[in-house]
Amino acid sequence: MTNFTLEYWQDDDWYVGKLRELPNCFSQGKTLQELEENIKEVYALLLEDEMPVPLNAKIKVLNLAI
Repeated sequence: MTNFTLEYWQDDDWYVGKLRELPNCFSQGKTLQELEENIKEVYALLLEDEMPVPLNAKIKVLNLAI
């Protein structure tokens, strides 16, 4: 099991949130519980779409300082 940090806020009548460790994983819900369920679903969909890394993949460290 992996733990993530849910950052959330209210926008009018909606709870909106994202996973701190995965900034592109965000969702909303009418209740905090609904937000939690929706964010889990988004996370599962992201895992399904994740491209497998080939066995012969190489690693290179980049300095992306702006």
